[in-house]
Amino acid sequence: MSPKDSADSAKSGTFTPGRIAVLLLVVLVLVFIFENTRRVQIRLLVPEVTMPLWMALAAVAVIGAVCGGYGVARRRK
Repeated sequence: MSPKDSADSAKSGTFTPGRIAVLLLVVLVLVFIFENTRRVQIRLLVPEVTMPLWMALAAVAVIGAVCGGYGVARRRK
């Protein structure tokens, strides 16, 4: 095994700094979502709905993750 091979295998490890940062961010978002559980009124264009705040925050987090994932996937092509 050459030194270059060992450097490549270390770089492709499971826990890279980027993955750790994303994992930490996900944990913080989940804590924030589940700390905000009261019911709120939200206006969705025309109708006004009453729903738990955690549900609205989770929906926005999922939409943001999908948009971010699409941007990353598109950049890698």
